[in-house]
Amino acid sequence: MKKEQQNAGLPKSRRNKLHAAAIGGAFLMAMSAVGPGFLTQTATFTSQMGANFGFAILVCILVDIIVQLNIWRIIVVAGKRAQVIANEVFPGLGYLLSALVAIGGLFFNIGNIGGAGLGLNVLFGISPQNGAIIVAAFAIIVLIIKNALTAVDRTVQVLAVIKIAILLYILWVMKVPYATAVQHSFVPTKVDFYSIVTIVGGTVGGYISFAGGHRLLEGGARGQQDIKYVNEGALTGIGLASVIRIMLFLAGLAVIVAGYKLDPANPAASIFKVAAGDFGYKFFGLLLLASGLSSILGSTFTSVSFLDYAISAKEDTHFEKYRRMLIMAFIVFSTAIFYFIGQPAKVLVVVGTLNGFILPIALAMLLLAARRKDIIGTTYRHPRWLSITGWLVVLFMAFASVEAAIKLF
Repeated sequence: MKKEQQNAGLPKSRRNKLHAAAIGGAFLMAMSAVGPGFLTQTATFTSQMGANFGFAILVCILVDIIVQLNIWRIIVVAGKRAQVIANEVFPGLGYLLSALVAIGGLFFNIGNIGGAGLGLNVLFGISPQNGAIIVAAFAIIVLIIKNALTAVDRTVQVLAVIKIAILLYILWVMKVPYATAVQHSFVPTKVDFYSIVTIVGGTVGGYISFAGGHRLLEGGARGQQDIKYVNEGALTGIGLASVIRIMLFLAGLAVIVAGYKLDPANPAASIFKVAAGDFGYKFFGLLLLASGLSSILGSTFTSVSFLDYAISAKEDTHFEKYRRMLIMAFIVFSTAIFYFIGQPAKVLVVVGTLNGFILPIALAMLLLAARRKDIIGTTYRHPRWLSITGWLVVLFMAFASVEAAIKLF
């Protein structure tokens, strides 16, 4: 009887664990996707393009759905991290992917730490450099303590609530041109590939594409039977990130339509200052702090996970010895670069564009893996609509990235 009760209890505990991992992955991905880079990019492009930038936001959401559902599903069904899968598709490809993702994540982290430091500067008058050190220390503690994954999940969820509450307030006090935004989002009068690649690369490309899938693996999701949690996590994260993207775009558009000019040096701050004066500026500081901190956690967790090539429990335990040191080194190096060099806003926009190049490479690699029975098993069939739309995204992002590079260089 006791044994039966234990066996009956195990599936429920596993379901609870996987549900927690799915929601944790959703928030980790979503909050990484709407960090300081997204604040800067959205404010910059909204000031340049007005309502037409809504089309880039719409493309970003559609690409996000296709990319996240493909990548999360393939990683979980294979039961392996993306870099391990890449090496099985073509020997050595995983190491290239790890280098691209880790380097991109590292540079994004410089902007994330700088953004969070600027947030503390706005709130309390602390210098951005000293603020960055405080935030970096807090992030290290969250990531290396016992039950770190739970701590990361809870921290990111609280930060998400803060973000949404602040944006709701800004939209409430501003006169938002909803009709104009909808019209130009679906029928733009101007399409700018540079803005599309930058916003997609900064919110879907690079490490962000893999944050949720790798979080699900850490939570124990493995195999075809856990696809339910892939859908739950991916769709929750996409929905949350999309709501925040749209809200920030509408806030910026309301300021532009009202006839105000955004400060090129800090366009995102201008939105909040115009909307609610000094009070709004303090809100911006809190939003920047929340965005920076959540993205630091997501960037560090995912980038470090790309250095782990373990394919067995024993190997994974061996890697755990180095995980804490890698986490500390990753954050300390990013903080040092910001402290002595600075200019995170420029870094975020350029790295967002470069991440646009990583996306088609990474997605194409996983789509090839989805057709390999030795990688994903003999019984799994990847949905045709995901394969077709996935390859369309690969082609579109490859083309758009080349167009953006021509404009950038």
